[in-house]
Amino acid sequence: MIRFQRHHRFRPTVPVESVKMFQKFSEKSDPSAGEARVTALRARMHEEGVDVYLVPHADEHQNEYLPERAERLAWLTGFTGSAGTALILADAAHVFTDGRYTLQVRSQTDPAVFTPQDLVANPPSGWLADNLKPGMRVGFDPWLHTVAEARRLAEVCGDRQAELIAIDRNLVDAIRNDVPPLPLEPVAIHPLEFAGETPRDKIGRIADTVKEKGAEAVVLTDPASICWLLNVRGQDVAHTPLTLAFAIVPTKGEPTLFIDKRKLPVRTEAYLTQLATLRPPSEFDDGLRELGATRALIMIDPALTAHKITEELRHAGATLVEAGDPVRLPRARKNAAEQTGARNAQRRDGAAMAAFLCWLDEQEPGSLDEIAVVTALEECRRATGKRLGFDLAEISFDTICGAGPNGAIVHYRVTEKTNRKVDAGELLLVDSGAQYHDGTTDITRVIPIAEPTAEYRSHFTLVLKGMIAISLARFPAGTRGVDIDILARKALWQAGLDYAHGTGHGVGSFLGVHEGPQSISKRGMQELLPGMIVSNEPGYYKAGSHGIRIENLVLVRPAEIPEGGEIAMHGFETLTLCPIDRRLIDVALLDETELDWLNAYHTRVREEVSPLIEDEGVTGWLEKMTEPLSR
Repeated sequence: MIRFQRHHRFRPTVPVESVKMFQKFSEKSDPSAGEARVTALRARMHEEGVDVYLVPHADEHQNEYLPERAERLAWLTGFTGSAGTALILADAAHVFTDGRYTLQVRSQTDPAVFTPQDLVANPPSGWLADNLKPGMRVGFDPWLHTVAEARRLAEVCGDRQAELIAIDRNLVDAIRNDVPPLPLEPVAIHPLEFAGETPRDKIGRIADTVKEKGAEAVVLTDPASICWLLNVRGQDVAHTPLTLAFAIVPTKGEPTLFIDKRKLPVRTEAYLTQLATLRPPSEFDDGLRELGATRALIMIDPALTAHKITEELRHAGATLVEAGDPVRLPRARKNAAEQTGARNAQRRDGAAMAAFLCWLDEQEPGSLDEIAVVTALEECRRATGKRLGFDLAEISFDTICGAGPNGAIVHYRVTEKTNRKVDAGELLLVDSGAQYHDGTTDITRVIPIAEPTAEYRSHFTLVLKGMIAISLARFPAGTRGVDIDILARKALWQAGLDYAHGTGHGVGSFLGVHEGPQSISKRGMQELLPGMIVSNEPGYYKAGSHGIRIENLVLVRPAEIPEGGEIAMHGFETLTLCPIDRRLIDVALLDETELDWLNAYHTRVREEVSPLIEDEGVTGWLEKMTEPLSR
């Protein structure tokens, strides 16, 4: 353990009752209820005359993180991850998840009831293609499946001589006695100094894009797109500043926003009234029919738009133009103000992380548990933000704090039931983030509790080599995330190791911590464009032992010709500013370029973060943890 003489040390404590704790630790999963709930669902399926029913982790907006009302998959199965689908038959029940949740789904569901399946390698449509029998009827909620998903399901059913049935009444809701109400949290105006562009200018740009695609209007269903377009933020979804709404943006005239006015303070309502016609969500179906009745060409994103929306438009007479959400790319390409906000937020978050990691190094092994660690981190962010005049608005997701074997559960969420001591001889993985009004952060660091083993150091350094490779990457225009994903995996592959998640995801500007369309992954088909923020987070996970992930956020820089080169190349600016634990690095495994990058990064961390720290003890810790490494 590293120890220093400290002066007027900040010491995180359990927040007093007057302070709102953003993260909760109650158990959301109840595997024991799965059998009874599936039995009740099967009875409802029989009444509806369907043999198969799909229960996706989705709401009407296709959000990744859902309001409590839409957590149907978790209610039915016990699985609380952010991606998955249940497929229920009369004699079987399957839960499809991706590689992030391989361990979690098995621990949160009843194995006597549910069979885990691979969402990527064999999605529900693929499973149905292999197992449907002629004459079977497949039921789905048309509000919870996109146009593209419904189309794939229809093709599979057609090929297997089965029938796809859209059921407007959600069958899970039909058997729930405790369906939560719709959220009605207040909507706030997002200041222009952070947004960097007026909503009128944004609306004009989007209208031009819609016109270029040959359409007369676009239906927006993604709340992140709507919030970005109108420069507003909400609180309808935990940790993500979204307000749930729909919008229609025509090429001529003003947009229509379908939003519950009970969420609008007087000032916000007055502001929005100047930008759009406001109608309640209950009139959205009418709005679609009215739009369709004009026989207009309507743009929809088949990957984001609910099947029900397109059916209403088509039946009313509209002609659909399928194209990507026109807001996604402008939202992903951060303007100058958003980039400045991101840098400031990351610097501030770096100061909070330094206070937290310094405090953590003072604690005796075995004296803390995972909940205590998470609580201390949130308080460090809250205290640092307040001291620097920039309050913590929220955390950007539930902190992943895994001690020892819990670190190997990629998206582990500590609860009062799973809470584990942080013991000597283990690794502690902490993946966390903050929502500040000027930016969203996401960072993962791994901390050794006492002396790390040679295995820990080897695995950590292999992951670090991949993270550095992405940090140093140069790539020409047109390069996609899929084209550079291998850089992060090369060192691990050579050692016969890998990780079952993407290397990087897009990050919003005081919006979602997971933002498309950009990513660095095996499925990352979007070109990486200047202004995009993406995470850089390779990992390695040894089940039952430890997990390692090192994560920084990076910004795609404009292309320029390197000295002595001929072709303009993009690169990354690292935004995250926090030491990478020197105790876990096997310097012998790093080449000179990697070592130079690490030392330069630590110098930059020290120079940019130190001015934001008042505590001499934290400053001393930061100086020690950013000292140059040598062979």
